[in-house]
Amino acid sequence: MGVAFIRHFRRRRRAGRLPDTVYAELVAMLFSMLTPVVMMGAALTLVGVLTALHWNDPLAGALTALAATLTAARAAVILAFRRLGAPLASAREARRWERRYAAGGLAFAAVLGAFGARAIFLPDPLLHMVAASLIFGFGAGLVARVSIRPILCVASLMLAVLPIAAAMAMAMHAGGSHNLLGAPVYGIEAMVVLLFALTSLETVRHLHQAAVSQLKTRHDLTFLARQDALTGLANRLSLRERFDASIAPVAGARHRLAVHFLDLDGFKAINDTHGHPAGDAVLKEVSRRLTAMVRGGDTVARIGGDEFVVVQAEIAHDGEAEMLARRIVRTLGAPYQVGPKSMTIGVSVGIALAPDHGLDLEQLAACADAALYRAKGKGKGRIVFCESSEARERIAAVA
Repeated sequence: MGVAFIRHFRRRRRAGRLPDTVYAELVAMLFSMLTPVVMMGAALTLVGVLTALHWNDPLAGALTALAATLTAARAAVILAFRRLGAPLASAREARRWERRYAAGGLAFAAVLGAFGARAIFLPDPLLHMVAASLIFGFGAGLVARVSIRPILCVASLMLAVLPIAAAMAMAMHAGGSHNLLGAPVYGIEAMVVLLFALTSLETVRHLHQAAVSQLKTRHDLTFLARQDALTGLANRLSLRERFDASIAPVAGARHRLAVHFLDLDGFKAINDTHGHPAGDAVLKEVSRRLTAMVRGGDTVARIGGDEFVVVQAEIAHDGEAEMLARRIVRTLGAPYQVGPKSMTIGVSVGIALAPDHGLDLEQLAACADAALYRAKGKGKGRIVFCESSEARERIAAVA
């Protein structure tokens, strides 16, 4: 029953793995509800204490103590996760936290199943009903909370349900001596418990698919909101976010940073002569070449039709910015092959430096834009640094 279901989800996971951001968010959702975990643990502990005392049963007492210990441990893990105060940084970290949650959840399910089985062998019909109610309550909460991780959900459900169902079947074959209504009642109880488990599987599948679909859609929309549709580069919103991350070391006086404003020379002629599809092809190739030139911590963004920005992070001196700008001019000036036609464009570059010309993106962008304006006035393929007077004027204008 559960094995086939788990194999189904494993095949689906191999066929199309979740994006790391979606997977990390699904794992985080496991830790979003502390109260149901604590309440279920408290309920089992209370019933277990009463059972152990009433029947003087050491096994029930041991299972009760284990349930209380596991509940405290699970609560501690959830609280530890919440103290992180930030999204999970990687899929590896998410897997580590999921294993911690799964260890506690599976252990508690096994203890609950064992307690339910023990309760069936005690001659108390009311206790049988209470044990079955605990199983149903646990299963309903499990499906509602953990179906986002279906393998964990189904495994926990089986650990809780199968022991009590097996105990009911054994009691039925023994003639139902512990039940006032006889063996048929055990058979009915076992069938109801197994039917509940079977119907829960379909619910788990549906809730999992709905949650994954919703999260994928949301993450796709978030990604598109930060990406230039034509080139796949960062757009203005993403540029701002990445700049804010890159400027922190500069503010601490440990590094410098360069903002390169790029404007393509002769691009309008390509659109006018060869059409916009050819222009789009050139823009995509420009994006590819720029991305191949920069380091992993740098940012390339498209902010207009043929306008690009490169944020060069953590440079030691101004010469590094000039070297990159010269590579950009040389690389983007190489011919572009669009179908059977070879096309050539150039690029002009204006550069602003942090902290010399400011620490704010608007200040640096205005300064680099002024330098770019002077570069284009001097002819094609020029590189111009922002001047201190321009920086003061632009900073005053921004302020």
